[in-house]
Amino acid sequence: MFDFHIHSSVSFDTDVPAKDIALAAKEKGLLEICFTDHWDYLPNPTDKHDLFSLEDYAAAYDGLHVDGLKISRGIELGFNEWNMDECRKVLNERSFDFVIGSVHYADGCDPHYKEYWEGKTVEIAYMRYLEHELECIRLHKDFDVLGHLTYVCKSPQNPFHAPLHYSECREIADEIMKFLIRNGKGIEVNTSGVDKGVDLIPSMDYVRRFRELGGEIITVGSDSHDAVRVGQYCKETIEQIKDIFGYVCTFENRQPIFHKL
Repeated sequence: MFDFHIHSSVSFDTDVPAKDIALAAKEKGLLEICFTDHWDYLPNPTDKHDLFSLEDYAAAYDGLHVDGLKISRGIELGFNEWNMDECRKVLNERSFDFVIGSVHYADGCDPHYKEYWEGKTVEIAYMRYLEHELECIRLHKDFDVLGHLTYVCKSPQNPFHAPLHYSECREIADEIMKFLIRNGKGIEVNTSGVDKGVDLIPSMDYVRRFRELGGEIITVGSDSHDAVRVGQYCKETIEQIKDIFGYVCTFENRQPIFHKL
């Protein structure tokens, strides 16, 4: 079992040490995990951004070892329409096994906050996010998978509490997935939406369509920020992916490894 989206105290939004999370992952029977801490730029270039220091990253992960558990080192880049150079810079300064490209902002705000939802219908709120996501991945070239494609629907401030099904956004979802496929990128199935009542992010209808379109790279991550949630729903999700892909991917030195299921 694999979990390729995990945050530790290196990220701005948790204080749980990497060692504690790795030990919990081993106890839960995971074979391989990847820490993917936030490197997040806020919408305004003058804002105080949610970054980590490379020194803290090295202190947390270089030398981290748990018998029987493979630990990979990744990063979750937070894409905006202006921060291409900043993202390239960190990738040039440090080597990573795995790079998630994620979009956490649209209309100048993270959907995690209520301000994003003010004055929007569910259709507008969801479509604005997907449109911005497409714009961002067209601008950013250096990443391995797109993180949580339908991130917008899992917000605790989402007044609609509704999943975003593929059938509701076929055209733009296909644009996003076709762009990823043309450029050799994959998608992540993020399990953090399950407990929020909005299914996997994205749900399996997107995964099936991604495969139909010719997608090859697929990863699974819990997006956990603590030792309790590491690996959560990953086994069940991988079982569902088995019926569609027959394998799931991990990464090492930015190269996909295909694990037959």
